[in-house]
Amino acid sequence: MEKKKFYITTAIAYTSRVPHIGNTYEAVMTDAIARFKRLTGYDVFFLTGTDEHGQKIQQQAESDGLTPKQHVDKIAGEIRRIWDFMNVSYDKFIRTTDKEHVETVQKIFKKLYEQGDIYKSSYEGLYCTPCESFYTESQLVDGKCPDCGREVQKASEEAYFFKLSKYADRLVKHIEDNPDFIWPESRKNEMINNFIKPGLQDLCVSRTSFNWGIPVTFDDKHVIYVWIDALSNYITALGYNPDGESGELFKKYWPADVQVIGKDIVRFHTIYWPIMLMALGEELPKQVYGHPWLLQGKDKMSKSKGNVIYAEGLVKHFGVDAIRYYLLKEMPFAQDGNITYEQIVARINSDLANNLGNLVNRTITMVNKYFDGVIQAPTAKESLDDELINLTLETPGKVEQYMNEYRVADALDEIITLLKRSNKYIDETQPWVLAKDESTKARLGTVLYNLLESIRAASVLLLPFIPDTALEIQRQINAKDADWQSLKVFNGTVAGDKVSEAKPLFARIDEAKKLAEISAELEAEVNPAEQPKTEEKKEAAVNDEYITIDDFAKLKFKVAKVLECERVEKSDKLLKLQLEVMLCWLLT
Repeated sequence: MEKKKFYITTAIAYTSRVPHIGNTYEAVMTDAIARFKRLTGYDVFFLTGTDEHGQKIQQQAESDGLTPKQHVDKIAGEIRRIWDFMNVSYDKFIRTTDKEHVETVQKIFKKLYEQGDIYKSSYEGLYCTPCESFYTESQLVDGKCPDCGREVQKASEEAYFFKLSKYADRLVKHIEDNPDFIWPESRKNEMINNFIKPGLQDLCVSRTSFNWGIPVTFDDKHVIYVWIDALSNYITALGYNPDGESGELFKKYWPADVQVIGKDIVRFHTIYWPIMLMALGEELPKQVYGHPWLLQGKDKMSKSKGNVIYAEGLVKHFGVDAIRYYLLKEMPFAQDGNITYEQIVARINSDLANNLGNLVNRTITMVNKYFDGVIQAPTAKESLDDELINLTLETPGKVEQYMNEYRVADALDEIITLLKRSNKYIDETQPWVLAKDESTKARLGTVLYNLLESIRAASVLLLPFIPDTALEIQRQINAKDADWQSLKVFNGTVAGDKVSEAKPLFARIDEAKKLAEISAELEAEVNPAEQPKTEEKKEAAVNDEYITIDDFAKLKFKVAKVLECERVEKSDKLLKLQLEVMLCWLLT
C-alpha cells in the first residue's frame, strides 16, 4: 500500500544575522510535526532553508566589510549548523542563491509579466528597510513601521508591480470555502478584515535602489523583490517549472499540506503567495499555520533590547532534547509563549527529570534488582492494572488528534499524563513490598511488565519531540517492537528479554547554582574588560591606573549614541558596536 504524502515547510530564515531561539523554535516545531507524520506512516517531505537577497543584507554585508555572497554564505552555514545540532530532520535545505532557484524565479517573473499580471510603473511611499516593505501614511503606527516599529524613509523609484487586486475576490472565496486554509482561525479573520476587504494595493515586486537580488532577465537594472523571490522557494525546491516541465518531486508533493510560519508574516503567505500561485495556475497550499512568538520574559526578542537568547548557549547548559522539549511544551497553540532560564530549569526538573527520567530509572533498576534484568511475563494481572493499561492504549489517539491540529504542547500534555499515571502506579503497587514475599513474585513481575509497557509506549510517542532520549529509553528497556502500530496492543514488551543497565536520562538541576553559572557567563560577555584572565593582568591594570597631565591633554573625546551592540562570532569577549557620533572635542 502506497504511503500518503505529506509536504511541510518552514519559512526560510533571513540571512541578515544568526537566528535566536525564537527563530529556532519554528524549525524545531516543524520538525516535531514532520517526525510525527513519518511515525504514523506518511511519506514526508520537509523543506527549510534561507532567504538571502535584499537591501538589508547588502547593507549588513557592506558594514561588515564583506561581499553580499560572502555574508550569506557565512550566515546560511550557521543557520544550517544550528538546525542540524537541534536535530531538525529536514529533507532539503534550500538557499535562494541556489542556481536552480534563481533561474526558476526569473522564469516565474517573466511568465507573470508576459501574461499581464506584472506591469512597469513607479512607486513613491514610505519604506521600512528591515521589513523590506512599503507603507502608506495611514498604515503607519505612531509614524513608524506597523510590523517592527522602526523608522521609515520616503522612497521613490521605478518598479514592476504585481496585480494583487485582480485576484482579491477569488482569494476571499478560497478562504471562505476552505475554513482551515489559514490556521488558527484568529489569523484568518485578521487577514480578511484588515487587509483584503479594505482593498488590496498592487504589490511592488522589483527594485532598482540596490543590486543584491535576482536580476529581471528582460530589464537588468531591476532585481526581483523579496516576495516573488523568497515565496517561490516552496515550489522551486521541488523542481517546479512555469513552462510546464516540472520535476517529479513537484508532481508528487505539491500542494503543501501545511506551511509553518511566524504570525508576523501571515499576510505575505496568505495573500501574496496564494495570489501568485493563482496567477501561475497552480494549486494553493492546503493550510498555512501562523504560530505565535516565543517571548523573553514579556518582550519579543530583539538585539536592540539586549534580550536575545541563542540555541547554542541553551544547549550548552541543558542539552538538545531538554531545549527541544521546553520549546515544544511551553509554546501555546495560539498565544505567545515565554522563555526564561528559571522556567527552563523548572520544566526540566518537573517533567524530564522527575516524571520521565525517574520513572525509567526506577523501573529498570527494579527489574535488574529483583529479576536479574529478565523481563517477566504478565501472569498475575489485577483490576488495579486496568487504568494504566487503558490509558496507555488511549494516549496515542489523543496525541494524534492534537498533532493533526498542530497543538504540540497539548500532545505533550497527554504523554506527561501517561508518565504521571505510571509513577502513581508504582506508588499504588509498591513493588518493593511485593519483592519481600516469594508468593507475590509473579505479581511483582506483572507490575514491572506493565511499567515497561507503558514506558515503551511513551518512548514511541516521544520520538518526534525528544528523539535521542526516546531512542535511549528504548535501548535501556530493550524495546524491539517500538513503532506506531505496536501501540495498538499492550503486549509489545517481550517477556524473557533482558533490560540494560539503568542510566540517568536527565539529571535534576540545582536551580540556584545553574542560574548563578549562567549569570556569570552573561556578565563576562557584557563586561569582558572586567574579567581579567591572569593575576599579571590585574597587576598591570593597577600600575596603569593613572596617566600624566601631558598625556591627558592629547586625548580626543567623542560622545556617541549606541545604535546597536552584538557579539562577534567565535569570540567570547568581543562586541561590535554601531555608534552615532553626537559630540567631539579635542583637549589642547
